[in-house]
Amino acid sequence: MKVKQPKILKDFLIYLTTIRGKSMRTRKEYEYDLVLFFRFLKAIQDDLDISDMSRIAIDDINIDWIREISLEDIYLFLEYCEVQRKNSAYSRSRKGATIKSFFKYLKGKRRLLDENPADELENPKIGKKTPIYMNLDESEQFLLGIPRNKHYHRNYCMMMFFLNLGIRVSELCSLNLNSIHGNTLHIIGKGDKERTIFLNKVCLDALETYKKQERNQIMSVQDDDALFLSQKGTRLTRQTVAKIVKFINVNSGLNKHKLTPHKLRHTSATLMYKSGADIRSLQQILGHSSVSTTQIYTHVEDEEIRSVINHNPLNK
Repeated sequence: MKVKQPKILKDFLIYLTTIRGKSMRTRKEYEYDLVLFFRFLKAIQDDLDISDMSRIAIDDINIDWIREISLEDIYLFLEYCEVQRKNSAYSRSRKGATIKSFFKYLKGKRRLLDENPADELENPKIGKKTPIYMNLDESEQFLLGIPRNKHYHRNYCMMMFFLNLGIRVSELCSLNLNSIHGNTLHIIGKGDKERTIFLNKVCLDALETYKKQERNQIMSVQDDDALFLSQKGTRLTRQTVAKIVKFINVNSGLNKHKLTPHKLRHTSATLMYKSGADIRSLQQILGHSSVSTTQIYTHVEDEEIRSVINHNPLNK
């Protein structure tokens, strides 16, 4: 089945053959690599099943979507190619070269980008990838950056939900007051799939404080059902939550590159995995339809691997 390509990809492929004189065979290789790259990023962004990415449409990709791609996203893709697809170093190197060429074209020839995220890309040494999550110390620093304004309790509660429960931003925005039953949270995820997860103590405390100190004090509520409300009493949007995360990131002094609600979800999954959560439990908590998607979150740093070997009881 022929892939319906976004215009920006078509333009690049035409440039390869008409301006740079690449052969049709080379053009096909570039096309294959970039289609796979786009599908992978959409799968991670939307929590789609990466075991069959041929069904993922990419024709809606535009320059605004591409501008959100970071170096860490590229490294995550190359890690996927190595671990999941078992690609050789040569194959990964080719994919990296394709991505570098594509971004160089967008920035240098089309002037569509202010920054090229592939400038510092190393191939195929993906072991030196930029971290794609916050560690525990960074998470604590991030939380300290929540401004002590009139929305402090709301924002603190939302960040606790992200970092402890690993929920999606769309799920957080759609939460209602009746989504909570005692210490459980009922979530309607992608494709209207439902799941229930437990609220730990820090989430329950943050929720109780928010409801008492802020949610119940709002006079002009326009959405009585919504759990998290804006200053005008309306349900928060994904864009607003993303702006709140961005502001906290800067205000904390952390300034993590392109920190988004999805990166907080990734952080939560990583911290749980490092604390001993098994892959199947993580799959249920995160609401993934395929365990192969959950495995993306189970990277272990080289330093930790070295520590495990060093602590072998025979290493005396």
